[in-house]
Amino acid sequence: MLTMIEKSVGVKMYELAEELFPICRSITGEGIRYTLNRLKKEVPQIVLHEIPTGTKVFDWVVPKEWEISEAYIEDMKGNRIVDFQKNNLHVVGYSIPIDAIVSGDELQAHLYSLPEHPDWIPYVTSYYKERWGFCVTENSRKKLTDNQYHVVIKSKLFDGSLTYAELLIPGQVSDEIFFSTYACHPSMANNELSGPVVQIELAKWLLAQKERKYSYRLIWIPETIGSITYLSRHLEEMKKKVIAGYVLTCVGDERAVSYVGSRKENTLADVAAKNILHFMAPDYKYYNFLHRGSDERQYNAPGVDLPVCSICCSKYHEYPEYHTSADDMTLITPKGLERAYDIYKAVIEAIEHNAKYKINCYCEPQLGSRGLYPTESFNRSSVSVQDMMNFIAYADGTMDLFEISELIDVPVSRLHEIAVKLIDAELLLEVEE
Repeated sequence: MLTMIEKSVGVKMYELAEELFPICRSITGEGIRYTLNRLKKEVPQIVLHEIPTGTKVFDWVVPKEWEISEAYIEDMKGNRIVDFQKNNLHVVGYSIPIDAIVSGDELQAHLYSLPEHPDWIPYVTSYYKERWGFCVTENSRKKLTDNQYHVVIKSKLFDGSLTYAELLIPGQVSDEIFFSTYACHPSMANNELSGPVVQIELAKWLLAQKERKYSYRLIWIPETIGSITYLSRHLEEMKKKVIAGYVLTCVGDERAVSYVGSRKENTLADVAAKNILHFMAPDYKYYNFLHRGSDERQYNAPGVDLPVCSICCSKYHEYPEYHTSADDMTLITPKGLERAYDIYKAVIEAIEHNAKYKINCYCEPQLGSRGLYPTESFNRSSVSVQDMMNFIAYADGTMDLFEISELIDVPVSRLHEIAVKLIDAELLLEVEE
């Protein structure tokens, strides 16, 4: 009998991203609403929230909702030269409606292209100033030499709402680990869809755990205005509960692993990220907070001061395809997505297991009598014992596993295994904070 081969988590994430790729998303509207509802099908415990247009959120206001059905440029013979239906990056996000005959010079003033990448379409938005525009390849722009063109954008701005999704997973304690990703960009793969699909698989994995020490708060939002809106509703609670947080974005390609520090760079989130990357991706690229660019800007803002950093693959702004049509499904891979997923899983497990321990006997314990010392020599047997002895040497109740890991260059996961064995042998006690 033939049995179905279970798809890898990387393939599952890639296929979901592929399904969502064609959708025209923005910071409001049916595109992001559809995307979030599709994610909810993967994890039904997700709750969607609608925040009305005009709602004051700190120094900002929830904008009008934007809807678009059609947009194109055609010559005076009716030949469509640029068509939103062929690529939703062709229209400047939040463009106001227009149906007019314009001169070639006027059209050029409303076009955006990339001379350095003549075959790519740029991604451009204008959320907070009303304008219209088209994004085109530089090569096609050079061909627009007629005196007149017919431009059509069938869009509307209206009082509606901003949509975001939230998942709260309780643990044994109320302290929370926070994950945030955004789902507001149109057809881009690494910059946009990698974050939401990796986070949805992390949500499934967290929900499947029989025991969780910490509680988890996961949100899928529109970038910037979404994080500001969410913080305006939950800041005081989050300041009390969140002990570590991460922004998931650009986590789908295989080229690089990057770390973007929090403003303070010494939070538990930073320590965990750097520790895990040291062992899992030792050649990772480091960026301090001066290189911020995603929602870590809001979570680290003065007065907000949440312990939030980010682990990316090829970081936003740092890879050439960023915010262009070249950030397509060929840029991300199942392997790249799964690498990011594995790294974040390791970060979660390390924080879950982190604690301070104290050995409860003087001098070195007698390991052999407790079955903790090998009675025969084999490859790495001495290394295993050395790891345990080094851990014992620093288990004085003042340092946690991350600190000891850094000192003896052993992963937290390995130290946790050692701690469990020593506790079972009644040689080690966890120190209550």
